[in-house]
Parts: sequence; structure tokens; C-alpha cells
Amino acid sequence: MKRDIDIKDISDGKLYTANDMVKTDCHDCIGCSDCCRGMGSSILLDPMDIWRLTSNLRTDFNSLLDRYVELGMVDGMILPNLKLAGDGESCSFLNSEGRCSIHTFRPGICRLFPLGRIYEENGFKYFFQVHECPKTDKTKIKVKKWLGIADIKSYEKYICDWHKFINQCEEALEQLEDEQRKILTLYILKTFYQATYPETEFYPEFYDRLEKAKEMFGF
Repeated sequence: MKRDIDIKDISDGKLYTANDMVKTDCHDCIGCSDCCRGMGSSILLDPMDIWRLTSNLRTDFNSLLDRYVELGMVDGMILPNLKLAGDGESCSFLNSEGRCSIHTFRPGICRLFPLGRIYEENGFKYFFQVHECPKTDKTKIKVKKWLGIADIKSYEKYICDWHKFINQCEEALEQLEDEQRKILTLYILKTFYQATYPETEFYPEFYDRLEKAKEMFGF
């Protein structure tokens, strides 16, 4: 999701790498869950998010759509996001105690918050969104520890490659007729989200699909 804003207006003015320390740790705020409510359709899910959810919940993409996930139009693409529920518009995975019931395999945007990513020519940097979390007693933590993702280098490469591919798709959509747009967006949805991945291996299967898609669309 593209944001047409000046990063100076929403950040502390610094850019971070995975090895940097940032004052974002709110682990002492037990049961807060402010960041799990009222987020609208902004919690977009990438293919790895869906893989983690389906693998750990022992389900499939279509079953996720029945309860936890919905589809929306994002910059011309049909992409899934977490579904909010109830009058409080809470994440469907938030339990009665205000805790995340899927914390160990929560989506990437949830792991990232209140950090964001700013993409550069050969990768991206992290930035701290100063207005997003109301807590004032946060402590410093290394970015990669905050994310809690094994093999952070492979993950960051994957995020960059997926981001670049989605951008290529969005650029291609501008040149296509309506029926061709539909074919491209549904192909991406079926290939990268709906089709199952091996339970224990994500990256090899993802990159195999990515190369085939890029070849098909001439990227």
C-alpha cells in the first residue's frame, strides 16, 4: 500500500537497519492491544503471512477467508488483509484478554508495528512511526529482535523481491484492458495466496512461482 506522505512528518527523522536499536519495545504493556483495533483494511498480508497462518492453523486460504481474512483492492491489485470484527473493530485473532492468539506466527505488518519500511533502490530501511503508538514508556530493542523472524537476511530479501514484483504488476495494469487486468490480478491471487505451499519450506516454492510469473508477464 503506497502512502503519499512526507516521512519527516511521521518519523523521528532516522532510518534503521535490522541491527540497530530503536525505542519501540512495548512488551510491558500487557493487554493493551490498541494496535489491534480500528486498523481498517491496512493489515495487508503477503504470501509468507498466508503460509504461516495456514500451516499453523492447519487450514487453507479459502477457510481463512471464511473468518479471518478478506479481499480488497489495493493500488489496482486484489490482495488479502486481516478482517476486523465486532463493534470495536478488533482483529479477529484478538482473544478476550486483549492478547494476540497467533503471536508466534503473526503477520509481518503486526511484527513491524510501530515501525515502517521505506524502500530504496537496492533494499529498504526501517523507520519509527512516532504518532502510531500512544505508549510513552517504550524501551529500546534491536530491530531484528523486535521482528522475531528467523534468518532475517532471507526475509528482507523476500520482502524486497515481493515489493518489486507487486510494483511491476501495478505498472503493467496501467497498460492493460479490463479483461487483461482481471486475468493478471486473479493469477497473482491464485498463484501466490490460494495455492498451498509445502508445510516446512516457503522460500524455494515462492521463488519458483515468482520466476514463472515474471516470465509469463515479461517482467
